[in-house]
Parts: sequence; C-alpha cells; structure tokens
Amino acid sequence: MSGSIPFYQKHHLHYDRGYRSKETESTLSQYQSSSSRYSASRSASATSRSASATSRSRGLKLSSHTGLDESRLSPVTKRAKPTYLALDKENQIIGYVVPIFRGSQEFATGLSDTEEKRVRDTAAYMARRDLFASGLEMERSEQISRKETMRESAERISLNKRIHEHGEHFKRMNEDSLMHAPNFVIKPRSHTVWENQCVRLHCTVSGWPDPRVVWYKNNVTIDPLAHPGKFKLQSSYNVHSLEINRCDFDDTAQYRVSAMNSKGELSAFASVVVKRFKGEIDESLPAPRHGPVSEYGITFKTHIVDTFGVSFGREGETMSLGCTVIIYPHLHRYQPEVQWYRDHVLLTESKWSHMHWSGDRATLTLTHLNKEDEGLYTLRVTTKSGYETYSAYVFVRDSDADVEGAPGAPLDVCCLDANKDYIIVSWKQPAVDGGESILGYFVDRCEVGTNHWCQCNDTPIKFARFPVTGLVEGRSYIFRVRAVNKSGMSHPSRVSEPVAAMDPADRARMRGTSAPWTGQIIVTEEEPAEGIVPGRPRELQVTEATKNYVVLSWKPPGEKGLEGVMYYVEKCVSGSDSWQRVNTEIPVRSPRFALFDLAEGKSYNFRVRCCNSAGVGEPSDPTEATTVGDKLDIPSAPSKVVPTRNTDTSVVVSWEASHDAKELVGYYIEASLVGSNVWEPCNNKPVNATRFICHGLMTEETYVLRVRAVNAAGLSQFSEESEPVKVKAAIGGGIPHASPTPPYGISVLECVRDAMVLAWKQPTFIGGADITGYFVDYREVIDGVPGKWHEANIKSVSERAYRVTDLKENKKYQFQVRAANMAGVGIPSLPSDTFLCEEWTIAVPGPPYDLEIREVRSDSLVLLWRAPVYQGRDPVNGFYIDIKEADAPEEAWRGVNTKATEKTFFKIKNLKEAETYVFRVRAQNKAGVGKTSEVTDPVNAVTKPGTTEIVVDVDDDGVISLNFECSDLNADSKFVWSKNYEEITDSTRMTMETKGNMSKAIFNTPGEEDIGIYSCFVTHTDGVSASYTLSEEELKKLLEISHDHKFPIIPLKSELAVELMEKGRVRFWLQAEKISANGKVDYVFNDNLLSQGEKYKMHFDKDTGVIEMIMECLNPEDEGTFTFQLQDGKAKNQSSLVLIGDVFKQLQKESEFQRKEWFRKQGPHFIEYLSYEVTPECCVVLKCKVGNMKKETVALWYKDGRELKADEHLSFAEGVLTLEIAQRGSTADTDDDQVWRAAKISKKDAGIYEVVLKDDRGKDTSTLNLTDQGFKDLMNLVFSVIANSSTPLKITSTDEGIRLYTFVNYYNDLLQVTWHYKDSAIAFSDRVKSGVVGEQLWLQITEPTEKDMGKYAIEFHDGKDGLKRTVDLSGKAFDDAFAEFQRLKAAAIAERNRARVAGGLPDVVTIQEGKALNLTCNISGDPVPEVTWLKNDREITSDEHIILKFESGKFASFTITAVNTSDSGKYSILVKNKYGTESGDFTLEITEGTPDLGVTSYWTDADGNVVFGPNTPKEKMKSSITGTKTKKRKESVTKTPPAEKMEDNKESKNKESGKKKEEKITAAVSVQPKGSDSEQKVAEQPAGTAKDPEPAAETQPENTKK
Repeated sequence: MSGSIPFYQKHHLHYDRGYRSKETESTLSQYQSSSSRYSASRSASATSRSASATSRSRGLKLSSHTGLDESRLSPVTKRAKPTYLALDKENQIIGYVVPIFRGSQEFATGLSDTEEKRVRDTAAYMARRDLFASGLEMERSEQISRKETMRESAERISLNKRIHEHGEHFKRMNEDSLMHAPNFVIKPRSHTVWENQCVRLHCTVSGWPDPRVVWYKNNVTIDPLAHPGKFKLQSSYNVHSLEINRCDFDDTAQYRVSAMNSKGELSAFASVVVKRFKGEIDESLPAPRHGPVSEYGITFKTHIVDTFGVSFGREGETMSLGCTVIIYPHLHRYQPEVQWYRDHVLLTESKWSHMHWSGDRATLTLTHLNKEDEGLYTLRVTTKSGYETYSAYVFVRDSDADVEGAPGAPLDVCCLDANKDYIIVSWKQPAVDGGESILGYFVDRCEVGTNHWCQCNDTPIKFARFPVTGLVEGRSYIFRVRAVNKSGMSHPSRVSEPVAAMDPADRARMRGTSAPWTGQIIVTEEEPAEGIVPGRPRELQVTEATKNYVVLSWKPPGEKGLEGVMYYVEKCVSGSDSWQRVNTEIPVRSPRFALFDLAEGKSYNFRVRCCNSAGVGEPSDPTEATTVGDKLDIPSAPSKVVPTRNTDTSVVVSWEASHDAKELVGYYIEASLVGSNVWEPCNNKPVNATRFICHGLMTEETYVLRVRAVNAAGLSQFSEESEPVKVKAAIGGGIPHASPTPPYGISVLECVRDAMVLAWKQPTFIGGADITGYFVDYREVIDGVPGKWHEANIKSVSERAYRVTDLKENKKYQFQVRAANMAGVGIPSLPSDTFLCEEWTIAVPGPPYDLEIREVRSDSLVLLWRAPVYQGRDPVNGFYIDIKEADAPEEAWRGVNTKATEKTFFKIKNLKEAETYVFRVRAQNKAGVGKTSEVTDPVNAVTKPGTTEIVVDVDDDGVISLNFECSDLNADSKFVWSKNYEEITDSTRMTMETKGNMSKAIFNTPGEEDIGIYSCFVTHTDGVSASYTLSEEELKKLLEISHDHKFPIIPLKSELAVELMEKGRVRFWLQAEKISANGKVDYVFNDNLLSQGEKYKMHFDKDTGVIEMIMECLNPEDEGTFTFQLQDGKAKNQSSLVLIGDVFKQLQKESEFQRKEWFRKQGPHFIEYLSYEVTPECCVVLKCKVGNMKKETVALWYKDGRELKADEHLSFAEGVLTLEIAQRGSTADTDDDQVWRAAKISKKDAGIYEVVLKDDRGKDTSTLNLTDQGFKDLMNLVFSVIANSSTPLKITSTDEGIRLYTFVNYYNDLLQVTWHYKDSAIAFSDRVKSGVVGEQLWLQITEPTEKDMGKYAIEFHDGKDGLKRTVDLSGKAFDDAFAEFQRLKAAAIAERNRARVAGGLPDVVTIQEGKALNLTCNISGDPVPEVTWLKNDREITSDEHIILKFESGKFASFTITAVNTSDSGKYSILVKNKYGTESGDFTLEITEGTPDLGVTSYWTDADGNVVFGPNTPKEKMKSSITGTKTKKRKESVTKTPPAEKMEDNKESKNKESGKKKEEKITAAVSVQPKGSDSEQKVAEQPAGTAKDPEPAAETQPENTKK
C-alpha cells in the first residue's frame, strides 16, 4: 500500500517534501472531519478507550485508506472505515491505528469521566480542608489521587497492547493478504492445422478472486453467439479452453487469452496457422495477370460501394477499413491505383498499417491502434479515366489505464532538434486527464537495437518539450512519453521515429539517411592550425526558455581550420558580474547547449568561450537578461461554441479561435448529456480547424459541448458551454420563392427627439420593372395598442432610407413601407417592431444599412453597404464585417476582418463551396464599435453556370478596354459600370459601349488616375456581376502592350553581342526573330554610319535573321558605341553595344592575345603548358605537351635561369617533354654544369623551371613556379602519394612496450604526420614516443597499461583532407601484444642482469718462472655473481701462493706470488647468479729465465679489452709475457620478433657485435718475445698502459675503465 503519496514519488527522494506535507495534511484533515462525524453516532461506552488510544497515536500522521478515494469521487464525504494507516515523518507506512472517538459529553466538557471524578473529589477535598483543616485528610486524598493515576496508566498500557494484538490479528486475517493476481499455470500452445480441421486452445489459470477469462482474435473479443457453431468456450476448475471448428483460411491469426481480477490482469498468446492443400485455389482471389493489358480507347467508370462508416476503436486494438470497388468495364488483368490517406497525407506500408487489394476490394488494416491513427481516412482509386474517393472519420479512444484515474497517453512524440549533445523531444498532451489535472510528463529513451528503456527526467515536466542529454554521439535513439497525475501513470505513448545524436552538418555528410545504431561516426575536418587559441563565438542567443531549461545556440568563431574547437558556457545573475562556468568538467562540442537547474523567476545572462589544446579564448558578448520561466503562455479559452444538427448520431461544432494563441497545436472538444455533468472527449487527437463533426452521440438526446485549446505550454481553460443541441438529422431543402413581396427588414438608423431615420431592404421580387420609389407609413403605439396609419411622405423616395419627422418624443411608433414601380404601388410590408422615439446620445456610431451582395462565387463574394446615418460622438473611421452560416446560432458570428476597413465594400474570401452564409456590418469611431446592421439575406456560395469575368483587351491600335459578357439578359437589363463600386457617370475618363450581350468600358487616356476596382452589374438578372482590379503593376503592363501595338517593333532573338574569332578578329552580331526580304540594316558607330570596306565586313542573312559585322582587329580609336538599326516596313528596332573603359580594354587585350596565339601556333608551341605529376614511386615529373615540332626543333630546360643538362631524366615521347626532378639529389659542379644523382626531393628542388622550344619558325616558352606556395602544393601532392602508399597500421611488441608501425614506399623529411588516440592528438612524452626508421613510421608505448587500450590512428597531412590509418589496440589485440611485451621484457631483464665476465681473459699467458702474475677482470651481474676459480677444471681456493680476490662485486683478481712450473695449466673463472652462468679460460705457460723484481698485472678495461702493464721498468725487463685474448661470453637466448625491416637490421647488428674478437697481447720483460708475427709488441700498446713496478701484486690499475 502506498497511502496518500502518489506512487511515482516513492522512488524520487529529491521530490519536494513540502508537496508530501500538503498531501498528508489533506489526508489528515479528511480523516479528522470523517472521524468527527463518525464519533457522533458512537456510544459513550468508548470513552475510556478513546483516552488511551489518543496517547497511543501521538506523533503519527494518519491517512485514511478508503475515505480519501470516496471523498474524491463523491461530493458528500462518506464515513471513513475504522482502519487507518499509520505513517512516520517520512510518510512511510509503519502499521495500522484504530481511531478512538469520544462521546458527546466528552466534547461538551472537554474531560473524561475519570478526569471529571478527580475534579469533583478535589473540590470536595478543598471544602473539607476549609472545614476541618486536617493534614491527615489531605495526605490521604493525595494517596488516593496517586493510586487512581497509576491505575489509569496501567489500563492505558493494557489497552494499547490489546489494540496492537488486534491489529496484528486483523492484518493476518485481512482478505487483501489472501488475494493475488492471475497467473498462467499452463499457457495456450500454438497450432498449425489443415483446412476444415478443428483445433483447441486451452490454459490453466490461478488467482484469487477467481479471474475472469476473455479470448481475443487479433485483439478482437471472440463472441461465440456472433459466430454460432464456429467458436466454443469452456471453463471448468480454472481450466479454460477455446475450440475452433472447421478452420478456414480466415482463422489464421494470433489468439490472446486475458485473465483479470481485482489484483491485476495477465495475458498469454498463441498462434493458429491454417494451411491449404497444394493445388487448391480460392476462386475469390484475383486471377494473375498474363501479358500486357490494352486500355486504349476505354473509358472507365469507378464506383465505391460497401463502404466503411465512421469507426471507433480503442488503443491496442486492430481495425480494418474496407470498400468494394466496381470498375466498369471489368477487365481481369487491369490494376487500378489504390491509395489510402489519413488527414490528406498519403499512407505507406508499415508495421502500423497494412494495405491489401484483392481485385475488387481495398482494405486498410491498422494493426495496433494509437491515438496518432485518429483522423479522416480517404480511399482514392485512380484509373486512366480519372479517380474516385471516399472518406470517413476514425476515432481512437484511450485504452483502460492500469490505475483508475490515470491520464491518457501522450501522442505524436517526435524530435524537433537533434545534435551530438542533446535531442529536443516534443509531444502533444492527451485529451483525457483521468479526472485530475496532469502533474507532468516523463520522457523515456531507448537505444535502437536494445530493449532497455531509461527515464530521462527525475521530476515530471509540464512543458511539452524536453531536451534529452547524456546521449552517445552517433547512436540512434527512440523516445516515448508518459503522463502522470495524482492517481497514477498513463500508458507510454507510441515510440518516436529513430533519430541519431549528431549535428545536422554531420548527418548531411553521411551518405545514408541514418547511422547504424552500433556504428561510430568519424568526422574528418580540415587540417587544424595547431597552437592557435580560437576567437569569440558569434551570434549567441536564447532559442528556447522554459521554467525547466534554457537552450542556447551560437555560431563558431570566424576563423577556419582551428584545432578541435569546444565550448564552455558561463552564466551569471543579471545585475551582477559573477560569472560561473556551467559545464566545468566536459566542454561541449556542438554550438548548442541546454541548461537546467536554473532558479525560476530569476534573470540570467549567458556567454560562451571557445577552447582547444592551445587554450581558452575570450568570451562572447553576453545575452540579454533572460528570466527563467515559460515564455510560451497557455492559450486563452476558445469562445462562441455553436453546435448545429447534422445526423442522427452527430452534430457540427464551430467556435471562435483562441485569441493571440502562439504555437497552437489544436483543439479538444468534449460533450456532455444535459444534466449529467459527465464529460466525454469527442476527439483524442487535436484538430486544427475551428469546426468539427462530433460523432458517436445518442439519437434524440440533448448535449452541450465545450472546447479548449492546446499548445506546448499546456491546455487552456474550457470555453463556455454551448447552447443545448438535440441530436437529430437536420432538415434539408430551401424555401420556394413566393409571389412578389413588399420591402422588409425595417430598422432605425438614427433617432432624435421628434424624428427617426428608417431603412429597409429591397423586395425579393420587383414586379418585372425597376422600382421607382418607396412610401413610408407610421402609427403610434400606446400601451401596446397601435393607432391609425399616417403617411410619412407624399412623394416617393428613391433611396431605401427615409427620415420620418413630426414625431413625439418618448412615444412609441411602428412603420410600414410600400414599393412602387411603373405599374403602381405594391402592398405594404408587415408592421415593423415598435421603436421608441428618443434622442440617441451614445458615443459610438449607429448601424450601417443597405447591405448588398454581388459577385457570388464558390469561394468569395463582395459585400456593399452604406455608412451609418448616426455618426456618434466622432466621425466613422472604419467598418467590421461579421459572418456566420445561415443555420448557425447567434454565437456563431465571427469577424471577417481583424483590422477595420475604411471603404464601404469588402471582398470576402475563403468561403466553403455550397455553404449558405449571412453577413452584417458594424461601424466604429474613436469611441468604439457601434450597433450591427441588419443581417443580409442568406446567400449560397456557388458559382452559377455561365458565370463570366471581366476581360481586359488591347486592340491593334493600342486601345485598352474592359469587356463583360452576359448571356442572361432580358429586355430591361442594363450594364452598370462602377469604379470602386460607385457608378461611373463621368465620361471624360472612360467611354461605355454596349452591343448585344457585350459591354465595353474603354479607357480614354489611361493613367494613374484610373487605378482601382472596376465592376459591372447587370440589372434584372439573378445578380450577374463581376469585377477587375487594375493595379499599378497591371496598368504598367497594359501601357507597355498598348505602346507595342501603337509602335510595332521587330522582335529580336538576341541583342547585339560581340565575340572573338580566329586570328583575333572581332564579330558583332544579332539575330532578328522575323524579318521580311524588304528589311534593311544600318551599321552605326558613335552616330556615324559605317560602310563596307577593308576594316568592316558586313553580312545580312534574311533567311535566318542573322546580322553581323567583322573587324580584323580593335584599335584605340574603335572605343565607343556600336548600333545596328533595323527597319521592316512600319516596324523598327535597334540594338546597341557599348564598348568603353575596362570592357573595351579587356576585349582589345583578348583580341590581341588571340592574334598572337594564332601566330605562336604557326611554329613549335606548347599545347599544354608545363605542369607536374607525382608517380606512385614518389617521383616528381615535370611535363608539357608540345605540337608542330620537327627534327630541327630544340627543347631547352632551365632552372632559376641556369640551363639543365639533358640526361636520362629528360625525355621526349609522343609530343610530351618530361623531366624527373624527384630523383635529383646533391649536385657537384663540373665546369659550371650540374650533375644529377638520385636522392629524395627536398627544398633544394624549389625554383622556377622553364622550357624553351625554338627553331627557324620561332620559339615558345613555358614556365612553372615551384617556389613558396607552388612548392607547398607540390609537396602536398607528394605527401598524398606517400600517405596512399602506407600499409595498414600494425602492432608489435618489444622489451620496452608496444609499438604501432606502418611502412610507406617512400619517406620524406617534410612529411607531417599526427598520431591520434581516441580521435585526439597524442601529446608525446618519455613514455609515448614516435619516430621514423627508414620507411617505417612507428609509435612506441613504453610500459603500456589498460589505459592505453583504444583506437589509434596515424594521420598523414597533405594540405587537404589527409589520410588516416587506424588500428584498434583493445581486446585480444591488446592482450596478445601485452603478453608478448611481458615475455620480451622478462627476457631482456634476464639478459641484462645475468652474470658476465666483462672482456674475458687471454687464451695463453707465458711468464718466466719466479715472476709474480696478476690477472684482473671485470665481473657484472645483478644480483652479484658468485665467483669460482678452477685449475684444470678443479676448483682452487686462495692461499699464500695463489691469491684470489673479488672486490666491490665488480673486480675479480688472480695473483700468483712467485710462478713455478707446477703452476702451469688451464685456469678458468666461473661466475654465476640466478639469471645465468659464464666462464673465462686461459692457459698459463712457465718458462725459465732471469728472475725479475717486477710483477706483471693483467686486467680488462671498460670495453672488455685485456690490458697488462709491467711494473718493472723497461730497461730491467729481460723476458716477455705474451697472451692472446679471445672474448668468450655465453649469450642469453631471446625470442626474435616478427621478421620486419627494423628487426632484421637490429638482428644483423647483433650478429656482428656477437663475433669473437681476438687480440694479441705482448709484454716485454727482459728477453725477446715469443709468438707469431701477428702478436703485438710492447711498443704497440696504448699509451699509459705500462706502470712502474711495485712490490705488491696489483688488483686494478688506476687507468682501468669501468
């Protein structure tokens, strides 16, 4: 249970707590009122329980469970049930509280029985104390009082416990806890059967109370009684079945079984497919067409019969509309065009609508009705002979809400504005609000391709537009909207069409109509200018503002090519200068932004800044102060609702539109039976017109109607209720004309103290002759009794208005009028209404009069009237015309013109054909609008057969005339011409001529004075009239035509023109459209007649009308005006061409150029001038195409004025000279000539290239500028070729990280590339680097992590669009590369840290016996290796003779203090750590010799070379020590990366460095050294290696390199 809180608030903790408090207070007040009424009927026995229960319920908010709903539905509050909900401070239900009611005595005294007794005892005690003053009695009384208080407290606790136990028992035994919604234990199963078989669908349903089960076929309820013998329904012990007998093709459908009880509804579905045996053909189906159909000469007649009527459906149902179409003659193979329309919009096949044509019946099936499907449906059948249509209205009602009282679903959900940051969703409000005002709407979105709906707004919004944010750029979404009121939530609307979240410019660049829902859109922009801070955004404005959000839009800065421009939006409260950035975390990329969470009612200013990687730019100019609130007002209520009878089940409703309504969506109409006060919607989709036919009403019932308008801001108030209308078919037909009638419609135009001005209408029948005048009679009316008639005028009056004088003030009079013609005076009219003769003092004018209708057409007519006699306080300054249908009530009057017209005539347009109208006119002055005139007679808007219009004609003499023809003339008929509807009596401007049934109005001297509306009215006819508007533009056009007729000209196909011919000759020419053989031409230059000669060649072809004059060249004296004058009898014409100033100079220059070109082409010349192209091998080739060459022709190439030697790079083939400059490299000057070598193109190749062709006939030159911009364009083309040659981006791993690389066929140092990560340029660092090796471009990611996953791209810049190669380093690609990197890294660490003997030891050491030997080598490794020395493969240890040392973890020394022969042998050093082991060997040979005091030491330098130095001075050395050192090192095994160019180069280098190097070491002691000739002597040692001898053995010399 949810208590009194609207269900949608449970999950919205942010919703205003004040709103909850109001709901709770309302519920509490209802509870208190109901409890007071309930307590009045309770007995006083509940008094004791009331006191205890009151204390129990303190601090709790109580909400009636059922009383609230009943009080809302009924105007009289009913008694609440005794069970209530107990709510805590957060409105959460914590249990039940039984209210305790006090009796009437308690309400009278305000005290309970116990409290009253205590008061009485206290009073008695006071009396006794005063009498006896006994302290003992006082103490006893206090003890009694305390005991009573304790007893009451115990009773209260006991009562509370009993109440709690009773509540718990009630909850356990409550029937609600036993109820549960229906559930399908066994669902129906789908079947496929053959025709004429039976099928049975069954299901088992559980639920309490027992569910009600209904079966549906295609969402239409199955009624067994409507199809006896076809369907059979059975229900027994919760098992329900549907049996279909003798299935046929029509039984193929989706069947639904619905189970419903008070706890909910559940449906299950099953499909039945009926199959037909092969070979059976339904004869009712149309036969297939074989071969062409000949329709020539056949006239088809189409009839639409068996039509569908006005239809009613409910949301979710299926509806079929069908008509039978009969086409005569019947052709079996003829196929007409069948189209369906809704509200005049063509329908197409979709999931919502299916169209079928069976040969003679057209069917439209609406599979799932929504309110969007409501409207006027039209079937249009088109043949070659024409088309026929049929229309009927379809109404769609709301489906039953899930929650009683919930509103209907919104409709027409669409997207108004879509970009990459947000999409504005709009919808229309429903007509049904469920009896409670709609609190707002929730917008849901769903990504296309998924079924996950996400709510976009947390709180309901009332404005019918909402910007949805948080979208993924490039993804497509659909939207739906739900309405909510206090009762609950509506069904969701029909989903919108899919829309992609992208900018309109991006959407326009896409080839397809929409992006796939899972696709990514890559927008390629022009090459960005890096390092430039963008400027200010332009034209910032607030495009939409509501109380929920504000939408800003602007234009990007004017600079183009800026790098990745994004925007920051800032706001500040108007009047302050404290700007606050709105989107601090993520800048927006599109030039639009929606702001939320603005304080309603406050005024804000906004501004925008641009930003990119270079920084944040200056802010734009701020907007004007914008107050947060709905700028769009709810429309005003419509008015003047007028219902009209139509059929037995419908009425026609018209109304006056809402005034000053902005963005009006339409109107909703509601109807109610008189006296019921229950309103039902007549339409569930807004209508845009102010007239609507309400169907589905009950015959002979009386209804009232009301209308309200709707726009995005909401629904207006309802209009006033219309007059009651009884639903009954209207009576058709008109009233036949009577015999001649007297005047009628007598009215008062003005009244003074003793006179009244009357007006009346002309008789409907004038007796066959013109009316010559009228006679007026009057009589006084006293106390309702009329007196004797008196004549008001002795002489007839011609006007239909007359002033009756000699009347008495404040007396009442009646009047009658008689018409007279040449035959006599007719019968008087009926007496008029009684008028009081009193002076009018009103400020507004009186009524206009003498209304007349002319020029009646199907869609327009002209209304004439006369100004009122009574002007009022001020002169009349305008008139208003009112219109209504003739049979409409008074409320249907509506204005024709919103602005007053000063004229006494008005053309009323946009009438409905065949509709009958009446009109009236009102005059106004400064004081206001006066009385209305008398209403005109009804007029039918129909163009009568034979109606003609005024025709304008211009004869051969140029005379302009207006012509009007009438075929309905009689002997008395006359043509009456008027200007501005005033009869023309002045013949100075126009002359009238009438011959037979044709009348002509001739303009004597047409001019601006004649501008106006000309009309012609024919008397003694049925209103034959027409008009013609002569505007200023039309007059000018007629005058031109008149002038052409008076002064004929020779028409020209083309005016005088000039063109250049071969050899630079100049041709002047024109072409006449038609000219006879007698025509002649004069050629004039600057008013001088030209003649045939050397300079001018004239030609006139009279057959084609081409006239030309040719000049060999143009000289300065030829500047001026050339004219061709033509004459052919009376007709003349001329055409001139002005050649002066720049125009002449340009033409002369072009002529001279063409002349020179002609002479140039007589010798060798360039057909195509020097240009360049870049080959796929990135070779730049200069080429030019030459012509008219011969053997003697020489072609010379120059660069910057220096001639280029012709070698293999210069070629000439098939008339094309080429020069390859891309292979030119460094040049070596030899005798001031350049020698060309192959190298890459560079800036050295920039220059001006020139080719010269020459021989004895002349020479020609072509130059190509390849400097500055020219060289940039060339290099951009080279870069484009390089980019297109690039291989796809690949991934490899190294011991340092992951490397992305691509190869190009050719690399140039000037090539600019940009590496991107996730569409953003990469900022390089020590961890992320890029480089080039040969033709390989690589990006190295050192120590990669998961943050480096994503899409990488390399962009080649070529000055235009560039080229991108991308690779996705994510998923398996990243995992494999990362694993390989880890393996290589581990191998590299092992190789780097394993134990090594740096430089090794000599292979052989020869030393004299008795000498001291010291060998030292470098040891490396991490951790520090263990060092072991071996002699003849057996480990030795350090002692006094052999001293072994290992110092600082780096230096291992081997010392023999005095060498003897037993020391000879093979020695080895073995180093070992956890990453590996390495050894070094040497052989020690002992020779006899003179002892020496010195010691010879051996060690290795930093490069691993063995170095030794005798400690004994050279002059004392008597023997030598020689040794040969060979580097021995165990290489660690590493895995070779994939065979690529870079890895191959490294591998070859490693192999070279891994070769063993041998060195010969010779140490001279005192005798000549032994060994081969290749051994080096002591003198050959590097300087500084020999040291003075020292008595102790050496470990490491000072000059040893580490």
